Amino acid sequence: MARPRKYNVNIPGLSCYTDARTKKVYWRYKHPVTGKFHGLGDNESEATAIATEANIRLNEQKLANFLKIRNEISRNVNSGISANTWTDKYRQILQQRVKAGEIKERTARLREPALRAFISQCGIKSLPEVGARDIASILDIYIEKGQGRMAQMVRSVLADVFKEAQHAGEVPAGYNPAKATKQPRAKVARQRLSLSEWKEIYIAAEKQPVFMQRAMLLAIITGQRVGDIVSMKFSDIWDDKLHIIQEKTGAKVAIPLSLRCDALNMSLRDVIAECRDAVLSKWVLHHHRVHGVSARGDSIKKNTLSKGFSTAREASGIAFKSGTPPTFHEQRSLSERLYRSQGVDTQTLLGHKNIKMTEQYNDDRGKEWKEVAV
Repeated sequence: MARPRKYNVNIPGLSCYTDARTKKVYWRYKHPVTGKFHGLGDNESEATAIATEANIRLNEQKLANFLKIRNEISRNVNSGISANTWTDKYRQILQQRVKAGEIKERTARLREPALRAFISQCGIKSLPEVGARDIASILDIYIEKGQGRMAQMVRSVLADVFKEAQHAGEVPAGYNPAKATKQPRAKVARQRLSLSEWKEIYIAAEKQPVFMQRAMLLAIITGQRVGDIVSMKFSDIWDDKLHIIQEKTGAKVAIPLSLRCDALNMSLRDVIAECRDAVLSKWVLHHHRVHGVSARGDSIKKNTLSKGFSTAREASGIAFKSGTPPTFHEQRSLSERLYRSQGVDTQTLLGHKNIKMTEQYNDDRGKEWKEVAV
């Protein structure tokens, strides 16, 4: 029913209508936010007073909200750079480190998951306002999933993020909430590889392309990582040594071809000689036939060796009772333990700057029995 024409209502939200049955005029108020109508009865003066008061309170509330938002924006602007903006600058710092040769491009890429998690949780916050509780909440996400090693990596990356922020003056000196958090625990799940298990896997690898067994021999004889093994070239051999610049650390290692692994009764010279075959290639490990996009003589991809080792491990029928079965990388630990028993300087062989890292590789994680000397 339309509003009676004799009423000139100029108060926002207030209106009236005539009841069709009683011909009586009633007043109502439409809330400007919810859009709902509220009945105010048939008294015009009371309805006018109520609508006026309601509008006054709504305007006061709008003003209070506006001032609150403005103050919040002002506070954020004055309190420093946002976590999101600083993370973008940190990425630029990482690229500068890559260009300077301080870190590898792969290292910078591996930090991305931690940076994305940081932005997701704290991106809109001012960087100086990010506290240990915020960092702990990020770490808890990984800890609850049982990803303790990932939580450790995230904590380390965020500690570096705040260290660079200190250097740039974006946070006070010594302010590092990531370091204030507790170091997450990471339970080692991957099993070590014993010599007898390695031999069974080596035999099972006979059904794969010939480079697979050669790769396993190189892994034990040289003790190098899979990335360094696939990068070995015949041109890296001079002065009767195989020269390696390690992909991960940049460490330079020269291994004499005379280095012999007594457990396998083979020397590095023997393995290199086996890798020199009828295929003309600059790579120590190479394809012997066309494979996908790889031509005859092309280098082998890291993933190819990793998958090939897993396939041979499964084909061997070895039952690993607990934890994650050993991967191609576990040959590096086995190599260290075999050479340690021979008295070889394994820290230099593995390219470690810190003996503590070498000791981690020497730990067989309860794989072998410890014999008591009498």
